[in-house]
Amino acid sequence: MSSTSFKDRNLLAVIGDEDSITGLLLAGIGHVNEHQRKNFLVVDAKTQVSTIEAAFQDFTERRDIAILLINQHIAEKIRPTVDKYQQAFPALLEIPAKDFPYDPEKDSVLKRVQKMFGE
Repeated sequence: MSSTSFKDRNLLAVIGDEDSITGLLLAGIGHVNEHQRKNFLVVDAKTQVSTIEAAFQDFTERRDIAILLINQHIAEKIRPTVDKYQQAFPALLEIPAKDFPYDPEKDSVLKRVQKMFGE
């Protein structure tokens, strides 16, 4: 990947619960482009797994996103897709939610790092 392809990656994207999204939007990460595409997806109990998968695919294929944050409990719903994701950009980070603490045993990136170091 050339350095010119990195310079356009200037957004965070988030797939998360309402509290996580609200906090990050208040911090200023929200963006809606000229085609009305948002850089976040609010997931609640009614959100279909297919909707989460589609948002994950969309965010990981976009060229303007540098980091994709996803609540770990939501990543669990699409774990095979998350585990298959191997690209450096956008970087994928699993984050805790208010009601769901972070579990390092489930983190796909941490598992990959442990495998690399033979742990």
